[in-house]
Amino acid sequence: MLKGHPKGLLVAFFANMGERFGYYTMLAIFVLYLQANFGFSTSQAGDYYGGFLFGIYFLPILGGIIADRWLGYGKTIILGTIIMFAGYMMLASPGFFDFTGTAIIIASLFVISLGTGLFKGNLQALVGKLYDDPQFAPNRDNAFNIFYMGINIGAFFAPTAATGVVNWVLGGKGFSYESSAPHLANLQKSAHPFLDKMTTTLSSNFDGVVTYTGKLQGFMSEMGFDGSLTDFITTYPKTLSTGYSSGFAIAAMSMIVSLIIFTVFRKHYKHADVTEKQKEAAAAAAGTKSEAVKMTKEEEKKRLVALGLVFITVAFFWMAFHQNGFTLTIFARDYTVSEVSKLTYIFFDLRAFLPLLAAVGGLIFLLRPKSSSKARTIGGIFAIVGAALGYWAYSTFDANPTIEPQLFQHFNPIFIVFLTPVIVGFFTWLRKNGKEPSSPRKIGMGMFLTALGFAVMLYGAFKLQSMTGLNPYWLIGTYFTLTIAELFLSPIGISFVSKVAPPRFVGLAQGGWLGATAIGNLLAGLVGKLWDIVELWQFFALLVALTVLSGIFIFSIMRILENATKSSN
Repeated sequence: MLKGHPKGLLVAFFANMGERFGYYTMLAIFVLYLQANFGFSTSQAGDYYGGFLFGIYFLPILGGIIADRWLGYGKTIILGTIIMFAGYMMLASPGFFDFTGTAIIIASLFVISLGTGLFKGNLQALVGKLYDDPQFAPNRDNAFNIFYMGINIGAFFAPTAATGVVNWVLGGKGFSYESSAPHLANLQKSAHPFLDKMTTTLSSNFDGVVTYTGKLQGFMSEMGFDGSLTDFITTYPKTLSTGYSSGFAIAAMSMIVSLIIFTVFRKHYKHADVTEKQKEAAAAAAGTKSEAVKMTKEEEKKRLVALGLVFITVAFFWMAFHQNGFTLTIFARDYTVSEVSKLTYIFFDLRAFLPLLAAVGGLIFLLRPKSSSKARTIGGIFAIVGAALGYWAYSTFDANPTIEPQLFQHFNPIFIVFLTPVIVGFFTWLRKNGKEPSSPRKIGMGMFLTALGFAVMLYGAFKLQSMTGLNPYWLIGTYFTLTIAELFLSPIGISFVSKVAPPRFVGLAQGGWLGATAIGNLLAGLVGKLWDIVELWQFFALLVALTVLSGIFIFSIMRILENATKSSN
C-alpha cells in the first residue's frame, strides 16, 4: 500500500495520528466533564461543544494565512502543536488545582482551537506538497486515503483510553463509574445542601428530593462509601472530574509525541516545506531567478472558483454525515432493539471484535496464493490466537447482552481503518487499467453513496411502522455505506484541494476546506432540529434529497472542476 510514496507521508501519518488521538480523547469525555464538574444541562454543555467544534474547523483558515504569508508550513505546524499542548494542560488544570468558574474552560477551548487551526490544515498542505514531485504525483489521491486512516486509528483508540484513565482514577478512591451519580449529586448540592440531615422530616413533602437521596445512598452502599451523603455528593463529582482532567492530560501528552515525530524526522519532508513566498524571498536574497510558480490572476480566479464550488458541496456532505453523532445516535437509542444475541454483540465488544478482525486478517494471509511461507506462518498465528481470544470474550457475554447507543460510534473508525487498503487497492487497479475516475468524479460518487446510506434509513423508517424496533444491522449497514462515501469524498477532496489550490494560497485553501466542514457542522445541528418536528421517514427523505442534489450539482459542473485539475498538471 505504501509502494510509490515518499517517507514524508509516514511522518505526517503518525504526527496526525498522535494529534487526533489527543483530540478525540478529549472530545469523548468533554461534555461529561462539563456536567460532572459544573452541573451543566445538556443544552448548556451543547453550547460549549458546538462552539468548540466550529472553532476547530474554522480557525485553520487563519492558520493557512499565517503559513502562506509568514512562517511556512513546518514552523506553523510546530507552533500549533505547542499551543495545543498548552490548551489541553489548561483544560486539565481545574481538576487538579480546584479552579472555579468557566473562564479557564473557555480560554482552554480557544487555545486548543487556535493550535488546531495552525496544525491541521497546514499538515494537509504539506502532504500535498510532497506529491508535487512528478515521481509521486500519480499517487496523490491514495496518499490522502492513507493519511486519512491515521486520523481514524487515533479516533478508534481514544474513547477506550479516556474511559480507562477515568475508571483508574475512580478506582483509586474506591469508587466505580455510575452515569447518573454526578447529575444527582449536583442537584443535591445546588438545591438541598443539608438534605442528608433532614431526609426523614422532608420525606412526606418532598418525594422527588428523597428519591434523589435514596438513589445516591444506594450508590454509596454499592461503592462501600463510609462517609455521609454530604461527603459523597462533594467527593464523587470531584474525583470523577479529576479522572476527566487526567484524560485531558493524556491528550496533552499525545501532543508531545506528535511534536517529537514531526521534528525528529524532518529530513523526510523538509524539501517540500517551502511556500512560494519563501522561494521568492530566497531567490531575491541570492540574486537568482525565483523558482516560485507564477500564475496569472485569471488562472488563480478559475482555480479558486472551482475550490469554492467543491466547498459548497462538501458542506452538505458533512451536514448529512455528522448526523452520526446526533440523530443517528438518537435513532439507535429510540428505534433500535437494545437486547441482542451473543453473536451480534461480538461487533459491539472490542474484546471480541478486534481478535475476530485479527483472525480474519490472518486467514487472508494464510490462504492467499501469493503469500510467502513467512507471511503464511504469521497469518496462521494471528488466525489461531485471534480466534481463541475472540471465543474467550464471547464466552463471557450475558445470554442477552444489552448494547448502548453510543457504541455504534466505533463502527466508522473501524470501517475506515479496514476499508482504506481496499479502496486504495481498488483505485490503484483502476489507474493501472486506465479507468480511474478523476478526483471530482470520486467526490460526486461519494455524494451519491451518502444518499444511498440514508436511503437505507428511509426504508428502515417505513419498516418501523410494522414493528417496535429495528435490529442493529440497519444502522451498521448505514455506517458501512457512509464510511465508503467518506473515503470517496473526504480524503479525495483534500487531495483535490492540494492539487488545484493556487501555489501562493495552498495553506489558505486547506483552511477553506476545513472551514466548509465547520459550516457543515452547523448545518448538521440545524437540520437535526427537524427530528422532533417531521415524520421519521420525512427526515431521512430530506437527507437523501439534499445529498442527491449535491451529487447532481457536482456532475453538472464537472467540466469546470476537471479543467481546473488539468490546468494544475
